[in-house]
Amino acid sequence: MDLVLSTGSWLSRFWHSFLDHLIEKIIPGGNIGEEISHGILQVKEYFTVGGQQFVITDATIVSWIAIAIIIILFAIAIRKKEMIPGKGQTIVEFLIELIISSAEGFGLSKEQAESIAPMIGTFGMVILSCNVISWFHVSPPAKNIAFPVALALLAIIYVIITSIRMVGIKGFWGSLKSPMVAMVPFKILDYIIKPISLSLRLFGNVFGAFIFMEFLSIVTPIIFPAIFGLWFDLIDGILQAVVFAYLLMSYIGEVVEGAHEAEILDKEKKEKKAQKKALKEQQKQEALELAQKQTSAAAVENN
Repeated sequence: MDLVLSTGSWLSRFWHSFLDHLIEKIIPGGNIGEEISHGILQVKEYFTVGGQQFVITDATIVSWIAIAIIIILFAIAIRKKEMIPGKGQTIVEFLIELIISSAEGFGLSKEQAESIAPMIGTFGMVILSCNVISWFHVSPPAKNIAFPVALALLAIIYVIITSIRMVGIKGFWGSLKSPMVAMVPFKILDYIIKPISLSLRLFGNVFGAFIFMEFLSIVTPIIFPAIFGLWFDLIDGILQAVVFAYLLMSYIGEVVEGAHEAEILDKEKKEKKAQKKALKEQQKQEALELAQKQTSAAAVENN
């Protein structure tokens, strides 16, 4: 009897609490500034290991969860490789081919495009999973500026290392001084600006969408955030992942193309130098032959 009364009391409290939260979602109200501030603030937890204090934020935890989910989904999609692929394998193969064809469009060879496809795909999938998780009303990691900054720095380091592996140090230097040596300071500055641009673009879009959706969820009925979330949480999240991956491929393509142009310019300079040298040798030979003829003619006249 006591168990029945206790269960009934719990169900009553649960039902009233559920109705209160549902009303808050359906009927606008509450302190908008306070609610948005609460959504913006980072959740931090401190823990001590070996006398050292470490901090872990909600962005870290959410990114781990999002990455784990995408890994599980891909593992399920490709768990069985078949000659006639199923839906999951078809989607994965399509994405890989899309990355390879896009990379080839930036001037990379088939082999070069295949070598960068795994890492480019990883960047894209990580950003996609961390962005679209906000559709489930979970704070996206990119609203913490540290997340996009770390991604951008890792991305530009990858671009530099991969470019050097493809074209060599000489080729990379050639891409910096192409089309003229005076461009070197600006090209170096470009590698400082690129990660800033990557991080701010990702942060600005995700943070702005997050604030907008928080505002909508406070001042409008629950149906409106669900509709607008299809764009700001899903489509925009996917778009930012595609743009990030697209830009990385373009950066690598710029280096490869610049190295190729520098190689052609160096070859043309060497050919011009060789032609000038050959012309000087020819002129020298002609002058020598002319001197010999004049000497012979003078000798004949003396005789």
